[in-house]
Amino acid sequence: MCLAMPSKVVDVLNDDMAIIELGGVKKTISLGLVEDVTPGDYVIVHVGYALSKIDEDEALKTIALFEEMTKNESVAP
Repeated sequence: MCLAMPSKVVDVLNDDMAIIELGGVKKTISLGLVEDVTPGDYVIVHVGYALSKIDEDEALKTIALFEEMTKNESVAP
């Protein structure tokens, strides 16, 4: 199973590349499929590619849901 996660764009690089951050981890990804991305934007990332831009409120809600699921997994018997 694969997930596409919302991630914050930290820096836009040359050649349609960017640095994103999710959960304290930074990674270089491709922006080749998305236009008009600037630092501070949120994008949906899957296997190293930004698939689309996402509204910041929606991105933060989704990230919070994943964090909540992770917390609940560690508490389960």
